[in-house]
Amino acid sequence: MMNQSPVETALNRALIRWSLTKATPVAETPHAWLFRVEQNGRNFAALKISKPAASLEEGRGARLLQWYEGLGAATVFDIHGDTVFMEWLSGGTLGEPVRAGRDDEGTIAIASVVSGLHRQRPDAPDDLEPLRDRFQTLFDTDVRAWPHTARDLYARSAGIALKLFDRPSAVVPLHGDLHHDNILSSDRGWLAIDPKGLIGDPAYETANVFLNPARGLDIAADPRRINTRADILADRLGYPRKRILGWAAAHAALSACWDLEAGNAITAQLACLPNLLSAYDLA
Repeated sequence: MMNQSPVETALNRALIRWSLTKATPVAETPHAWLFRVEQNGRNFAALKISKPAASLEEGRGARLLQWYEGLGAATVFDIHGDTVFMEWLSGGTLGEPVRAGRDDEGTIAIASVVSGLHRQRPDAPDDLEPLRDRFQTLFDTDVRAWPHTARDLYARSAGIALKLFDRPSAVVPLHGDLHHDNILSSDRGWLAIDPKGLIGDPAYETANVFLNPARGLDIAADPRRINTRADILADRLGYPRKRILGWAAAHAALSACWDLEAGNAITAQLACLPNLLSAYDLA
């Protein structure tokens, strides 16, 4: 017991606090550890334990997930410190049917999830990150960090982002990282997990969809798919189509800036951005 790691200590405390048994490690991400546990020897549940370096953002996301009260998202039963006790979702991700060619079905499911997340509720968490702050990396990036042939893509996308921020919209709590592989199947339908905990323009919520799913770049970069996705989302959510596409392009550039900062390739963003900007121009 004396040589327990911090995660083992947090796990044991959680098992005692919520009378849980049989903790099985499921995943470790850069931000957290995830365990499947048993309640009453019958029902599965999940424990998510944040890593210290990520506890601020993970805490914001957990409190937002709790605020959703299971509408469009996994249900949070309780939070204590850096540990979240929540619903276990046993199904696959929405990325699976989309990679199998059912993209329209996937986009309709995303619209349904967003409708649940954006339903009006009182008493939103008060520590959500403003969307404008989230985009600071885009505005701070030196254009010379981008490949020479892509600098016009950066400049246009940053300009679109500034224009969007200059034209006020409604302000709502945002999941902030909504994409196919953050939406899981359950007996209650498709449910979101792992929000970032932002606040801003509701039309931003679908931006990350246009770079995804993982291992589905041929879908995300296809101009026909981009336009059909925008049609479905605008029609079902009532957000302006041009604004949806503007945020998609701006987010793709922001994502590229994050990857450049981390020393990663930006192949996916460069495959999508020209077609997102063309769709935006024509919207």
